[in-house]
Amino acid sequence: MESAVRVSVLIRRVAATQRRADRQGLMAEQLTIMAVHAHPDDEVISTGGVLARCAADGIRTVLVTCTNGEQGDAPGGIKPGRPGHDASAVRAQRLSELRESAALLDIEHVELLGYRDSGMDGWDGNQDPEAFRNIPVKQAAARVAELMRRYRPQVVVTYDENGNYGHPDHIQANRVARAAAAATDIPDKLYYTAIPRESSSEMFTALRERGLIDVEPPQDFGTPMELITTVVDVAGFAQRKVKALEAHGSQGDSVPFLRMPADLQQMIFGTESFVRHFNRVQGAPERETDLFAGLR
Repeated sequence: MESAVRVSVLIRRVAATQRRADRQGLMAEQLTIMAVHAHPDDEVISTGGVLARCAADGIRTVLVTCTNGEQGDAPGGIKPGRPGHDASAVRAQRLSELRESAALLDIEHVELLGYRDSGMDGWDGNQDPEAFRNIPVKQAAARVAELMRRYRPQVVVTYDENGNYGHPDHIQANRVARAAAAATDIPDKLYYTAIPRESSSEMFTALRERGLIDVEPPQDFGTPMELITTVVDVAGFAQRKVKALEAHGSQGDSVPFLRMPADLQQMIFGTESFVRHFNRVQGAPERETDLFAGLR
């Protein structure tokens, strides 16, 4: 009987030690967010605020940029396919701009996959066998999976299945991020970036009223608010997003945002919205104001 009691006590002590070790391991595991983006400059508009806010909160931030942006504007605003557009010069410029932007947003780790920019849907660059859209998903996902195993992000952010607006590289980034998450089973949450349809309509109206644009958005532009699960307040980082956009000065698409009065910039950049694609965290609310809800 006495021997059985000693064995029982020993078992309880071992179990308690294991529980303490497990708790310590969980406590030691650093909270990490990984954003999987297609091109240099994509990190700013939809995730620049949350990346900067996470960094300020002591959360490790990892940016995976899949392409080098060769199909962007060349120095002097020269468009792809026009005389004087040098893809190698564009690549060097855009990667330099990315480094500056990442520093402004306090992104701790920038991982470059180095694939070739495919260009917009229908462009000649789509046919390049080295273009990101033509790389087998399994091949690219294996590289992102390796990064997930290295950094072990609890939260991963990428685009929706349509790449938010149909860009081939954005669509490919979505496929690759989802495949990597499934292969590793590491992320607890995976989010898609989103632009709320209602607030985007207000934004376009404000821009037109101030003479900054003269176009109407498509009626289906943006994500209906009822589908958005997470809205994060990043107002304190809005002007840092503006500075990060300025760092990507070679790309003319950002110019309208940079010409806006500060109050409009604050309105547009003060929140970032997401659709939660999957969640394995018990206790995370249906509607969130924090990508790490339930994890801290």
